[in-house]
Amino acid sequence: MKMNRRFLLTILLLLLLPVIGRAQTRESLSLTPQMGWSSWNNFQGNINEDIIKSIADAMVASGLKDAGYTYINIDDCWHGKRDADGFIQADPKHFPHGIKALADYVHSRGLKLGIYSDAGSETCAGRPGSLGHEYQDALQYARWGIDYLKYDWCNTTNVNAQGAYQLMRDAIQAAGRPIFFSMCEWGDNHPWRWAKGIGDSWRIGPDIWCSFDSTHVFPTYIQCSIIDCINRNDSLRSYAGPGHWNDPDMLEVGNGLSVNQDRAHFTMWCMMASPLILGNDVRNMSDETKAILTNRDLIAIDQDKLGVQGLRFLIREGLEYWFKPLSNGDWAMTIFNPTRQSLSCSLNWQDFNLTDKEVSKRSTAFDQHVYKIKNLWTGRMEGKTTLKSKIERKVSVPAQDVITYRLIKQ
Repeated sequence: MKMNRRFLLTILLLLLLPVIGRAQTRESLSLTPQMGWSSWNNFQGNINEDIIKSIADAMVASGLKDAGYTYINIDDCWHGKRDADGFIQADPKHFPHGIKALADYVHSRGLKLGIYSDAGSETCAGRPGSLGHEYQDALQYARWGIDYLKYDWCNTTNVNAQGAYQLMRDAIQAAGRPIFFSMCEWGDNHPWRWAKGIGDSWRIGPDIWCSFDSTHVFPTYIQCSIIDCINRNDSLRSYAGPGHWNDPDMLEVGNGLSVNQDRAHFTMWCMMASPLILGNDVRNMSDETKAILTNRDLIAIDQDKLGVQGLRFLIREGLEYWFKPLSNGDWAMTIFNPTRQSLSCSLNWQDFNLTDKEVSKRSTAFDQHVYKIKNLWTGRMEGKTTLKSKIERKVSVPAQDVITYRLIKQ
């Protein structure tokens, strides 16, 4: 009887090991916030396989791939019908060669392919949702070679959010392929409180739209401006970290904002350790847009292995002072001007002696340590901090723009 029990326990362990291994592998996908591109902000439902292929080509040719952008994500409207056995198929008109062939092409370019579904009966655009087909859909994605799943929250009346996302998480693990799991639940059920270990990232609010400071109000929903997203995310920093990220939504850089606004938008997403999912047409970028999106100094702030979301330490005379601790003892500092007029300030480093008690337990300690100052948008070194209280410099921050430093510990 004891031998039988040992034999059964051994068999059970052997069966469980692949599942455990898959879970560990999936978590390793999100040690830093994800970087890539999504079709929705620019193309919405007007997508097809040729567009996706051309975007993949442009990601490589433009240097975005080399800068770290990995995922090519197809958002809503790729779906066709389910087959006789219930397995989802691609829209045959717009994806005539199927998703597997498209995944093979994207992989051949050294990139990864993402896809979209919904926890409800239908997607937001009325295509088949995954409700009741979670294990089938996850298996289909694995067969196709999918690397990323954005999972939306439309048409979910009487569906329990935590249960629905955990169910799809389990289905992905059972399918046997590591797939990044991006939860798009809009923050309705406060996912930051329960989603760690379920999703790799979770949306913290409604959809973004291409506006710096104006909320878009509809009868039944809203779209958030960049400022809205920042303000919603600021209070949630204790929930973010390696393997689990707050997601204030995709980037609108290159979609019609001013260069100043684009620079501020990108900077604040990096300061908040947010996913960097591009939403512009990367086949037709201005030089200014490309320079912003490929700024390796800023990307390094976002991708820092310490994985701490930045904090808004001080608001004074219209300017916001943000700090983000970095893995090697450095700090990122951003002076953010959200207003519509240029503002100036006088910097005294002793005003910024702070301790991040909530997350990292790290202190700037400007009264004890000297830092070299690198301006991350000009690329220039701008001297050092000092240990005593005095006005170091006067700084002017243009309207809706930023000045960002890397403070390099000596």
